[in-house]
Amino acid sequence: MNDELPRGPKRAADIVLSTQRHPIMEQPIFSARAHVFQIDPATKRNWLPASKHAVTVSFFFDANRSVYRIISVGGTKAIINSTVTPNMTFTKTSQKFGQWADSRANTVYGLGFATEQQLQQFSDQFKEVKEAARLAREKSQEKFELANPALNIAAPQALSEDRHSPPLLTVNGPGELLRSKSADMEMTSEKEHIKKMLSEGSICEINLEAELFTLQDSNAKLVAALHEANSGAEQWKKQLAEYQEETERLRDQVAELEVQSGQLGPSDGGTRDELTQSLEELEALLKAKDEEIHNLQSKKLDVHKLETEREEAVQRLQEIEMRNAELEQQVHSAEQTLASSAEEREQAEGELRRVIDVLDVKIYDLNDLRQTLAKLIDK
Repeated sequence: MNDELPRGPKRAADIVLSTQRHPIMEQPIFSARAHVFQIDPATKRNWLPASKHAVTVSFFFDANRSVYRIISVGGTKAIINSTVTPNMTFTKTSQKFGQWADSRANTVYGLGFATEQQLQQFSDQFKEVKEAARLAREKSQEKFELANPALNIAAPQALSEDRHSPPLLTVNGPGELLRSKSADMEMTSEKEHIKKMLSEGSICEINLEAELFTLQDSNAKLVAALHEANSGAEQWKKQLAEYQEETERLRDQVAELEVQSGQLGPSDGGTRDELTQSLEELEALLKAKDEEIHNLQSKKLDVHKLETEREEAVQRLQEIEMRNAELEQQVHSAEQTLASSAEEREQAEGELRRVIDVLDVKIYDLNDLRQTLAKLIDK
């Protein structure tokens, strides 16, 4: 396998534009081969090899979530599944070795490359993907703030107006304040619960995506092996038929030689020896043909085994996709609940403002009444 994709690594900005035109789930933007290591969790100093040999390490871009990931699969297990964040840094510790820390996975990954040029290409791609992840995060935050204005903190001007409003030490005032504070506390606790649900859903979704990626890779390998086996099945069948036909012909020759050997007299000792030798050679050849037939039949059983494994992988892949769809539905419902909670909070704030206006009017009336009573007492 080549160190890079056939047309070379694509820039992250080009990938974003292409996915906007043709949206797909996830696609690779850069690939390289390297030996993968992880830091020893016990000592935090020694490196532990995660792969026995050099494996493919790829940058992937998820257009739906605007997320960049570094993924490497060894056999049937994902040995690297690291989401690139703006806070990550790739450090070159030697001419052919580099590392980065992943706080989410609570580990440090190390890559050993064959040449210094490959290490430099991977480092440049890491910097570019890191910058693209930063821009994608800022863009998503802007969209979220525009879509949920009620979740933003109140403006300083509104706070200054609240400071200058008269004190609410009147009849029915404290009760209204306590109710508004309890409503705010309920809103805050509900918001924290929804955020917790969303974070747990994101973690579960990442795990499901890793398992899905592993199953897809295994399925692709099984399909390739099955296709190769099917392409050779016809050739094996032809060879099997030819060997069986040749075996029958050899059996007939052996039978003829045995008949001829029985018809020879005592004076034909030399001819008998030659026939015996030919018979032994034919029996050895017949035995070899039988072994070849047995080998072809065992290969045919391997093809059936590959088909069974492929069907099981496809079934597991469908189950993972169903679980992923259910998880996406739960996240969507949680987002709707968050939006409805924000709307209810906005309504509660509106009611509170109206209560404050009513209390202001009552305070003004009481102040006017107090002044009137004072004038009457003075008279």
